[in-house]
Amino acid sequence: MAWWWQLLLGLWTVMPIWAGDKLLNVCMNTQHHKREPGPEDKLHKECIPWKDSACCTANTSWKAHLNVSLLYNFSLVHCGLMMPGCQRHFIQAVCFYECSPNLGPWIQQVDLSGQGERILDAPLCREDCEQWWEDCRTSYTCKSNWHGGWDWSGGKNRCPARARCHPFPHYFPTPADLCERIWSNSFKASPEHRNSGRCLQKWFEPAQGNPNEAVARLFASPAWSWEFSHTLMAFSLFLSCLS
Repeated sequence: MAWWWQLLLGLWTVMPIWAGDKLLNVCMNTQHHKREPGPEDKLHKECIPWKDSACCTANTSWKAHLNVSLLYNFSLVHCGLMMPGCQRHFIQAVCFYECSPNLGPWIQQVDLSGQGERILDAPLCREDCEQWWEDCRTSYTCKSNWHGGWDWSGGKNRCPARARCHPFPHYFPTPADLCERIWSNSFKASPEHRNSGRCLQKWFEPAQGNPNEAVARLFASPAWSWEFSHTLMAFSLFLSCLS
């Protein structure tokens, strides 16, 4: 039975690498994402940081910058004019979601057919949430969760009946509320700071490289442990019974 134990030891050694690699440099399975990341040298404005390895096309990046996005027919100005600084954060967030190949550890399947995916609890750096909230304090919205509950009768989102437009802090009292509630916990407000290697930046200076690659690698590394450790433990017990 010695060869069985050698095989088991080998599995313990390589399984973490295989499992972690599956979560790295990947694109979500959604309507607008590419099947796999690759260079895109004509990305639009806020999407440019991902030009070296992008899950979005140039056309998708252009659509992300419109007041009424052609990606989702979603209007950012549902309560009137949005301040430019606030709007920029939302465009960056859409670029991050559509273009980043570093969201693998947080991708979740949303239907049984396997044809739709989303991210859940992707940890945004503290500064990202704080600056987003600060720059949107004087802009208006009518909902705290933008994932659903809109009036789509006119072809684009409008505030539902009896929903009042208020400055962002009315619906999002804290930066964490904004990051976590606006898209049903797609993002999680991390206490970690930028360049800590333990949180994601929704935008970064292209010349400085992509800091999210290391973060994805960090969070992917333990992802194998629960699934594979239980499987291999059961296999170990089985072999011991045969010994």
